[in-house]
Amino acid sequence: MQSIFRKVEGSISDFFTGGEQHSHTHHDVDCAVVHSDEHNGNRFQSFAPQTTGHAKWYVDGCSYFWAVSEALAQAQETIYILDWWLSPELYLRRPPSRNEQFRLDRMLKAAAERGVQVRVIVYKEVPQALTLNSEHTKHALEALHPNIRVFRHPDHMPSGHDFQSDIESAFKNMNLRTFDLSKLGKDALKTLYGTSDDMVLYWAHHEKLCIIDNSIAFMGGLDMCFGRWDTNSHPIADAHPEDLDAILFPGQDYNNARVYDFEDVDKWENNKLDRTKSSRMGWSDVSISLSGHIVSNLVMHFIDRWNFIYNGKYVSRNEGYEKIPLPLKLHHVPDSILSTGENIYRGGQRLMGGLHRHLHHGMGRLLAGGDNDEGTDADGTRDDNAEPERSSDHLNIQLTRSCCEWSSGHKIEHSIANAYIAAITNAEHFVYIENQFFITATSDDQHPVGNKIGRAIVQRILRAHRNSEQFGMIVCIPAVPGFAGDLHSDGALGTRAIMEYQYNSISRGKNSIYGALLANGVPEPKRYLRFYNLRNYDRINTAPLMGRAEKASGVTYQAARQEFDDAVESGYDGYSRDEGDAAAAPSKLGENYHRYQAAAASEARGQPDLLKTTDTVSASYMDGGPDLTTRGWMGEGAPGLSGDGGEAELAAFVSEELYIHTKILVADDRLAIIGSANLNDRSQLGSHDSEIAVVIEDQEHPVTSTMAGQPYVVGAFPSSLRRQLFRKHIGLLPDQRWDRPTPNFLPVTMAPTNVYDWGSPADQLVADPLSANFTRLWQATAAANTAAFDDVFHCVPSDRARNWAEYESYFAQHFSMPGAKESADTKLKNKEKQDKAKLTAAVDHATGTPPPPAAPPKQTKVEYGHVVPGYPGGVAAVKARLAEVRGNLVEMPLQFLVEVKDLAKQGLALNSLTDELYT
Repeated sequence: MQSIFRKVEGSISDFFTGGEQHSHTHHDVDCAVVHSDEHNGNRFQSFAPQTTGHAKWYVDGCSYFWAVSEALAQAQETIYILDWWLSPELYLRRPPSRNEQFRLDRMLKAAAERGVQVRVIVYKEVPQALTLNSEHTKHALEALHPNIRVFRHPDHMPSGHDFQSDIESAFKNMNLRTFDLSKLGKDALKTLYGTSDDMVLYWAHHEKLCIIDNSIAFMGGLDMCFGRWDTNSHPIADAHPEDLDAILFPGQDYNNARVYDFEDVDKWENNKLDRTKSSRMGWSDVSISLSGHIVSNLVMHFIDRWNFIYNGKYVSRNEGYEKIPLPLKLHHVPDSILSTGENIYRGGQRLMGGLHRHLHHGMGRLLAGGDNDEGTDADGTRDDNAEPERSSDHLNIQLTRSCCEWSSGHKIEHSIANAYIAAITNAEHFVYIENQFFITATSDDQHPVGNKIGRAIVQRILRAHRNSEQFGMIVCIPAVPGFAGDLHSDGALGTRAIMEYQYNSISRGKNSIYGALLANGVPEPKRYLRFYNLRNYDRINTAPLMGRAEKASGVTYQAARQEFDDAVESGYDGYSRDEGDAAAAPSKLGENYHRYQAAAASEARGQPDLLKTTDTVSASYMDGGPDLTTRGWMGEGAPGLSGDGGEAELAAFVSEELYIHTKILVADDRLAIIGSANLNDRSQLGSHDSEIAVVIEDQEHPVTSTMAGQPYVVGAFPSSLRRQLFRKHIGLLPDQRWDRPTPNFLPVTMAPTNVYDWGSPADQLVADPLSANFTRLWQATAAANTAAFDDVFHCVPSDRARNWAEYESYFAQHFSMPGAKESADTKLKNKEKQDKAKLTAAVDHATGTPPPPAAPPKQTKVEYGHVVPGYPGGVAAVKARLAEVRGNLVEMPLQFLVEVKDLAKQGLALNSLTDELYT
């Protein structure tokens, strides 16, 4: 055992102390020297060359999952899926009560019964650290049909060693989801997060990919799992007292990671979040569908991953799994992919780089039916400077990835990071980044952060400043990483660690981006680069109809809702598939559901005013939405009709950060990078998480526009995507209905381009991201929204809390976190107060001193996410203030806890072993 630990310790030391001297993501460092043989001189040192195809974007999960469902329904031969997490019970269309056949497991089963071969690769999680359940995913899907096969990877055990009992002993009573890593023994931590040849890192497979019939691919930021489906309007309330069948987010799909993490995800009815009290957390994301030659590259990538796992886990086991052969019908598979596809094989023969390069040179032309491979001369030699093949309406698309030995059996590739750096460096005027994280470095002094995207940003802005260029950048990231708990608690150490790394990347310290710009003579860095978050509000429909239906039926709404969830979202009990037709699931609805539904319908018929309370008010901050002040409670304009003076409606308003999970970069509205990669070391270094992304350039669909007021031609695809996002963020899109599909809900093979209203008044407002009018609109909207949310909800993070004392007075004294435990500091202080009070009382009693006057009653806290107690003016004032909110854009509070020296208590609970895990 000790020899194993020593082996792991040595390899961990290499990783954490820079054992690999070349980080591969340094600006101005030529990686081509390192990777020239491996990646054939492709742009960005990617394994894949530039190619072409069609692309279509989807903003948020509603339209994206609808498009996926359309393609799955038409699958005839193969379905390949890569996911970080896959929930078999995910509904691709909503509401679930009317879309039973569009649940993911049912669609895959139907495809398998048609003869489609379904192959799925999911990340095999560390159960002590994550709440995923890939075992449930595997068993549930494979039980549906023999044509469905699932790989989980990686194994978190050294091969050839059996010390399960030691692992279990090390993790007894541990919950790594609270980031309590420092409490683990050193050997146990290294065992779990080893880095030796036969042990796997903490790093994850983070790719999101679905390929159907080798002809259409879906990829981007959206896993096919719980918590991802959402509309452009992002309703965060989902109580439907009139009709339970209207529920959009059943069971575990109603999630707020800031309140409770997912738990027991194979048992959907175990969701602890009470939807009559707490909001869900909205999910902002972007994915795409692709067709054309680019799909061949993605197919090769999937086969390479599948066969790598097969070779490592199943080649010597008789479990019915097989390698995937190279398809015969692929568009133009370039030699550079075949020569680096170590795990690709044709007719049982493995195709390897180097040794078989000449043998299989030209295979791409053969597979494509004899056409000359793009970028090759007549004699079969590659011209690396050749222009990619084009047709009249194709986009220039290139696949990039992050991978290494542990994840795919290849040497380190970090072509995504190279593409990011190149896009920023070469941008002429404007760069927009929307990402789940922002952790990067401007110099080597920011160890352990290694990626140098931050340096590229600094150097591009310095060039613009020195040359008096019109240049700007906007970055949108989440306000808080999506982990549960009060930010001041011990359980939030990991959350604060990520926040500290982000603040150090952006604005704190001389090596931050702002710090480096100031040191190099840029007096106002915000003139060039600004950071923003997203936030929204809603109103939970707990109007009196709910109470009256409960009284009449003798059943609580929660009990009826849980029964509905169990019936609609069930179909599995553990890993056993229920027999019978899946569409018959509603027949399982029991007495609680039926009694409540009948009572609600009766109460609604007797008092039609009860129906005036809407189940969500999210449309009010969208374009053309109803004025919030006119949205009644039990009747138009009658908030006090229930006789409670408006207290119930006041308590029904909730707010939460709108969680940004997007991973995109748009440069000059001419180029877009879209995929699964976050902007941090985990995604960008290549040696950590595995990722994929595509670089899309649109020169075939020019759109006449302006940049900084000057005529400028942009590409339709990247420009429309960026404009759509901007319009959503500042409330210039209409409310999106989940049951009214548009052509933008269809896959690229059914509707090749996005429908976008070029030249409309709303489009003109966001067309030029450097114009004075846009800048005023964007910044004013963010400022007004921020002020309204701060006033009504006392949201954190906020610039109004610069230290822990201000955090306590501004936030903590008003709100309680569901399920929160007292921190060790709080427990100690409370015990000291109690001991002092007891001592004082004893002395007073002994001396005959009369007791002091009773202290005023302590202010009652409300649950996190609700209106701050005692808001002046009550519900009418709250509605008037929130009516000022447009869209979701808020300013990033760069002064939050700025006076706290060590935000993550560096040295107490974090160390060289855990630092790297948070970057």
